[in-house]
Amino acid sequence: MWRNYYNANSIEEVLQLLAEGGGRARIIAGGTDLILEIEREVRTGIETLIDVTRIPNLDHIVLDEDDVIHLGPLVTHSHCVASELIVEKALPLAQAAIEVGAPQIRNRGTIAGNLITASPANDTITPLMALGAKVRLLSQNGERVLSLEELYTGVRQTAMRPDELMVDIFFPAMTENQAGIFIKFGLRRAQAISIVHVSVVLSFDGASDSPVDERLINKAAITLGAVAPTIIHAGEAEEFLQGRTLDEETREQASRLAVESASPIDDVRSSRDYRREMVRVAVLRGLRAIRKGETRVDYPSRPVLLWGQNYQGRAPELVASAWTNQGSPIVTRINGQEYRVASGHHKTLLRFLREDLGLIGTKEGCAEGECGACTIFLDGMAVMSCLVPAERAHGAEIVTIEGLASNGELHPVQQAFISEGAVQCGYCTPGLIMSAAKLLEELPHPRQEEIEQAITGNLCRCTGYYKIVKAIELASQMEVENE
Repeated sequence: MWRNYYNANSIEEVLQLLAEGGGRARIIAGGTDLILEIEREVRTGIETLIDVTRIPNLDHIVLDEDDVIHLGPLVTHSHCVASELIVEKALPLAQAAIEVGAPQIRNRGTIAGNLITASPANDTITPLMALGAKVRLLSQNGERVLSLEELYTGVRQTAMRPDELMVDIFFPAMTENQAGIFIKFGLRRAQAISIVHVSVVLSFDGASDSPVDERLINKAAITLGAVAPTIIHAGEAEEFLQGRTLDEETREQASRLAVESASPIDDVRSSRDYRREMVRVAVLRGLRAIRKGETRVDYPSRPVLLWGQNYQGRAPELVASAWTNQGSPIVTRINGQEYRVASGHHKTLLRFLREDLGLIGTKEGCAEGECGACTIFLDGMAVMSCLVPAERAHGAEIVTIEGLASNGELHPVQQAFISEGAVQCGYCTPGLIMSAAKLLEELPHPRQEEIEQAITGNLCRCTGYYKIVKAIELASQMEVENE
């Protein structure tokens, strides 16, 4: 595990620490990949983690005067899901972001982190590559700008240097003459690593109000994920589409040509042959959706974020930077009470809560961000505490299941779980209740599909979701009666 942890509040500090670290220092923002890699010893030799989550103004999504969209290094998947600008001007990215993990994962995981992890199955790389994205890398030695094609050098390998920080991701906003879509195949509806995913972005000639099937394609970008060592372009299909209309024969041929660019492997999630076929199917579906003008049909009108009402999309700023290592206290507020704890370093927030503070209501199910039993509220948003370093609690406001009741009265969700018999073996219950409580804070009167979306990150091994959904519906009614 790491030896030192630094909560930074400026980029200058970060660059200095990276330069001094000599490859032994690592940036942490979401940590949804990094924490697991460290615990599994996939990444070794990391002595210092540099937490950048409290540096101001790094979570902005901005459209500049040249119609270029900029994503700061702390822009999370949830930020993209919630951004009207991204949905309107970069729809494939919003569609990819909402497919990542579950709400608790999307609340912590950053787009920059997804790019840097460099897995060929990472969802947001394909739309960004199709949109022509570039990244700006900064170090004490200067600045570099790389396209995504230049960034990736192999499986989970990038051209980034150990002393560089990704400070900007930028790409042209889609115009009225463009249309795009992201399509993913996984083994389940949520919390699924891609078997195959595809992004398609087409640019058309002619007036934007003309029927799509009558307009010629002047540029095509088709990018494929989980079918090669890196995210790739389907070059033959892209070239074939130029100068053609989206008639049925063109769509069929382009989807077949896309398969020729793929070189997938057999693994535990899929066979090589199935992946190749799914490339064809995904590209064909994408082209059909673009032709019919149905690229946004399945995107929710009000996506569930589990942010509640008070969270504004950013963590509170630190008054001052702070080293948090053995011997220095972690100072935090949990359930309205201040704690000053000298132990608990070099472990996850889940273990810190349970082992050092005795707050055992938060459960450890998988310790991999898969089950949601460890869901808590960190600075107002729902997260999985098994993927958060304990030191991130320093200066933070945390709520656990023990703090949900008020003045001796159960939270309506807690009471509804009892009334509906939604408490079964009980192990998943704290996490489910936390997700449901944050949902009702965010959407007091959720529809059933929104309830289901809110608990996609919470696994019930007793398979009793019917009772759970009914309990959340009952709790929403109880909230109405109390208003």
